[in-house]
Amino acid sequence: MIMADFDLLSVQEARNLLYKAREAQKKLTESSQEQIDRIVERMALEAEKQAGFLARMAAEETGFGNETDKTIKNIFAAKEVYAAIKDMKTVGIIGTDENKQVWEIAEPVGVIAGVIPSTNPTSTIIFKSLIAVKSRNAIVFSPHPSALKCSLEAAKIMEKAAKEAGAPENIIQCMEYPSLPGTRELMSHKLTDVILATGGPAMVKAAYSSGKPAYGVGPGNVPVYVHTSADLDQAARHIIESKSFDYGTICASEQAVVVEREIKQDFIDKLKKYGAYLLSEMEKERIESILLTGGTLNPKIVGKSPQAIGKMAGLFFPAEIKVLIGEEKEIGKNIPFSIEKLSPILALYTVDGWEEGCDVCIKLLEAGGLGHTFGIHCQDQAVIKAFALKQPASRIVVNSGTAFGGIGATTGIFPSLTLGCGSYGNNITSDNIGPQHLINIKRVAFGIKGMMIKTTKNGTLQPAKTADASETEKNISVDRGGNVTVSREEIAEIVKRILSEMKI
Repeated sequence: MIMADFDLLSVQEARNLLYKAREAQKKLTESSQEQIDRIVERMALEAEKQAGFLARMAAEETGFGNETDKTIKNIFAAKEVYAAIKDMKTVGIIGTDENKQVWEIAEPVGVIAGVIPSTNPTSTIIFKSLIAVKSRNAIVFSPHPSALKCSLEAAKIMEKAAKEAGAPENIIQCMEYPSLPGTRELMSHKLTDVILATGGPAMVKAAYSSGKPAYGVGPGNVPVYVHTSADLDQAARHIIESKSFDYGTICASEQAVVVEREIKQDFIDKLKKYGAYLLSEMEKERIESILLTGGTLNPKIVGKSPQAIGKMAGLFFPAEIKVLIGEEKEIGKNIPFSIEKLSPILALYTVDGWEEGCDVCIKLLEAGGLGHTFGIHCQDQAVIKAFALKQPASRIVVNSGTAFGGIGATTGIFPSLTLGCGSYGNNITSDNIGPQHLINIKRVAFGIKGMMIKTTKNGTLQPAKTADASETEKNISVDRGGNVTVSREEIAEIVKRILSEMKI
């Protein structure tokens, strides 16, 4: 096979994997809730066991983030996500409403196309594998080419664990020849039922343009507001821990801090205490010079340490520095510090009063993070409520690092590594995605009331009376052949009663 045929090879591979996935999914559909739960438990245990190994592979292959934090992300997917989904009903009748006489029945969506990013490849594969199999679906992954080896290994580990616990072969698969044409084929093929797209804006847009139902995610240009009532020491610690985690590769991590003038200096001192470095104007200009390339974020700075970023800009930062902070006043797609940076770099905005702070945060979200996540450090419930009502964000994280709070690691929201941005961000949902989004729910509804079809003398509508089942049944008999018989007298009585109810 010559190199010119790579795209064709990729397209054919996507088709082959989808055919295998369809057959595997048909078999998995027959599994009971107990069987599914046993499979998912085995997968989660194996993912936790291999968390460090996969993290090391991902960090070495992609050059993004670091092994320690990627291990934590893998464990989060394996333990916290599993804990949240393990008791979830996803097979058969999953809910009943006795008063309304409605049953809810879960059915799998079928075959899922899973698009994987280069920044969080192994944790995303663990996560998507768990929620796919929990909902009795097959999944085929399209990894980012720069994260191919670690993605293949993660998918192999999850599929092997699933098979050992009783799942059919090929329930989890990963493309070995990923390409744009191959990924497009995977997303648009007739055998694909749903797309789980995690990646850049172009890839998410392609998912939504494929003609298939898709759960995509938007960019996260997350602002965090620090109010005068905040516990400044705690706020500074949370922000630095969150922003520096895996060198800023989580899309829910803070991108800009908006602080009130009267507490600014005290807060900066607290940030420095936990590893922040406040750039001089000259240093900021140096960093700005490497942040953008061709009008978009420079991929070379993504997931890199402050020291590595400094070296690119001709600057030196001591090893203890965890986050670089530059003061900024302007907001816009051409203002490097005001956009999503996916690295340990923060913008710092100064405001006079929370009303101005609220406006600045909205503008930052509008500059590239609509619908994603907003953070606030504050003890004043009235101010928290005011921000929550106004911010165009799907997750409002209070007094916690947004990287951790947004994914549900330090908050009570659903643990997930795929975060919807709602219509704000051109997404279909604002939820943290889970197995509940990968099932079709059938509803069995029993008749309990009459339709409003009876017109009274003055022309208004009123509910029709429903026949008493016991009253009707005693006038009806069934012969030995199973035929329903009703006498002439009984028919006349039924007609008379109906005409009387209609007031004719």
